[in-house]
Amino acid sequence: MNALIVAAILSLPAVQADTSYLYRTLLVRAGPGSLLDVIEMFNSRAEVYEASGDGAPFIMRHSQGDHWDLLLLFPMGSFSDYYSAERVARREQAAARSGMSDAEFQRQLNRHVAWREELFVRGPGWDMVSAKADGGSYYHAEMFIALPGKRDELFKQREMENTYLDQVGRPQNLIFTRVAGAAWDSYTLGVYRDLKHYAESADIPQELQQQAALAAGFEGADRIGTYMRTLIQRHNDTLGGRGR
Repeated sequence: MNALIVAAILSLPAVQADTSYLYRTLLVRAGPGSLLDVIEMFNSRAEVYEASGDGAPFIMRHSQGDHWDLLLLFPMGSFSDYYSAERVARREQAAARSGMSDAEFQRQLNRHVAWREELFVRGPGWDMVSAKADGGSYYHAEMFIALPGKRDELFKQREMENTYLDQVGRPQNLIFTRVAGAAWDSYTLGVYRDLKHYAESADIPQELQQQAALAAGFEGADRIGTYMRTLIQRHNDTLGGRGR
């Protein structure tokens, strides 16, 4: 893209009103034959998360794509709030009432987990994320590692794609950006009713796609993906349902 187009992209307003809420993302691959045990452990622990005031995590279960089995998104708010003495005490009290401390829960979980990866990210507020996630049952996670110096432009590209999706009547993605942890610089989460809803993008008329792409700041509908690839060194896609 030429310099004028890049300048226009970087000046576009954000699609997400707020991206300051902190989350812990946990990617898990279960040991052979242990996936249902891991899902049951996290679902059973939901009451403890809720009783502590933190809220139970969103859980996505892989059906195709990357090598992990589960993506868990834990609401935190901020590091200072999450690790404040008051919230730590509430978590300890909720765990004690359940009869299983967090340390014991982790020990039991470790028996069933073959691989894990943690990433702290910022994104929209938890009320928005949980409401959107609860509004669907099929999800598309796209995870990115940007090229050096391209992280901010990648974030803008993700916002541009949300503008495009809005223009063609498709659900916008939730955008999360790295704070600490694993190497991923950002990821997006698309929420759909089901697989059929996800695939409906194939029915969008070409003329509408082109108009929407230009309105969003792209050079054309067939340049959305190619532009993104000028910004990234790695890109993983995963489709799946709710981890129940």
